[in-house]
Amino acid sequence: MIILLFVLLAIFVTLSIPIGIALGLATLITVLFATNINPLMIAQTAFTALDSFTLMAIPFFILAGNFMRYGGISKRLLNLADKLIGFVTGGLGMVTTLTSMFFAAISGSGPATVSSIGSFMIPAMEEKGYDKGYAAALTSAAGTIGVIIPPSIPFVVYGVVTSTSIGDLFIAGIIPGIIMGLAIMILNYYIAKKKGWTGSGERPDFKGVLKAFIDAFFALLSPAIILGGIYSGIFTPTEAAAISCVYTWIIGTFVYKEIHKKELFDCLKDTVVIAGATSFMIGLSSGFGTLLTMEQVPVKVANALLGFSNSKIVILLLINLFLLIVGMFIDNISSCTILAPIFLPVVKALGVNPVHFGIFMTINLAIGFITPPYGANLFIGSAVGRVSMDRIIRYIWPLIGVLVSVLLLVTYIPQLSLMLL
Repeated sequence: MIILLFVLLAIFVTLSIPIGIALGLATLITVLFATNINPLMIAQTAFTALDSFTLMAIPFFILAGNFMRYGGISKRLLNLADKLIGFVTGGLGMVTTLTSMFFAAISGSGPATVSSIGSFMIPAMEEKGYDKGYAAALTSAAGTIGVIIPPSIPFVVYGVVTSTSIGDLFIAGIIPGIIMGLAIMILNYYIAKKKGWTGSGERPDFKGVLKAFIDAFFALLSPAIILGGIYSGIFTPTEAAAISCVYTWIIGTFVYKEIHKKELFDCLKDTVVIAGATSFMIGLSSGFGTLLTMEQVPVKVANALLGFSNSKIVILLLINLFLLIVGMFIDNISSCTILAPIFLPVVKALGVNPVHFGIFMTINLAIGFITPPYGANLFIGSAVGRVSMDRIIRYIWPLIGVLVSVLLLVTYIPQLSLMLL
């Protein structure tokens, strides 16, 4: 039965059927032809999974990211980052990465970060002599930080499916996210120096930085409100997402005055499309996961891995390798909802904190955003930068290597994730 389930899933994914529908179809066919389970189980578990107050945070964070994109917030964050570090070698690449880190602290989405930042920075880097393929690759890689620095949509999903504190996950993601950003900046500096891509040459002056800071103040205030409210206990992550949504709409409409009727409609439309697809994935993957649990697959996988080796280092390395491969073909949220319940018993048996596992699992699957052939960030970078995929892939491998190095650091040094808890 398990072989049939995974073979069907592989066939449907290969046929480019949307992952949510592929999960549902594979589960339904397996239930009908290989078990005595009532197929209504799929609908019941999907409804139960989606009937969650916590999951309401996802469409709100998506909408907040769209308000940032259309409301002029991204441009002001870019201007501030440019004033701070645009003068160094590879300055525009540094600006792209730093702005992605700012944006990550508001949107919680990797693809949204690439879309918003890339539309400005890829053409700007090309004008300054950067190779267009490198500009798109760097923007795509920096976008992975969007799901690590809090708030994070994948952290919300992981918290729901594993009953882990979302607030703790948000706190634990801060330092790993910053390390990812710094690692990308260091590699960008090395490549830019080798290629001769200089910075603006204008060193930051107090007046210019202060002006850019004041202009971006309301944008920077958003993460302070969101995270401060969560950590102080004033509101839950879901309430924080709703407040973020309202706040970014007010700033984009009444302060920066860049959201009008057309922009508002576009924001709502994009949010409905993305949130609808996400709901399909989460709901139908719950039926898939329930079937695996009923067949004791998580227990069997745990026993197999623990029987393979007694070494914590080896088992965590095997899990990371497996997740890296999965991330090449299946998106972050689907992978998390399917695999987190399977691997959590394994890592718990090794003494790994569930919050720590959530961090390095999310980093691992985030690398899938820029790993061919799936690479959602790569497709977005290719679209917004109007550059061919093969040209981007030529430059993406060193960036993947750097992020894998960060993944290993976070995996084997749990204090990087847990020191703020």
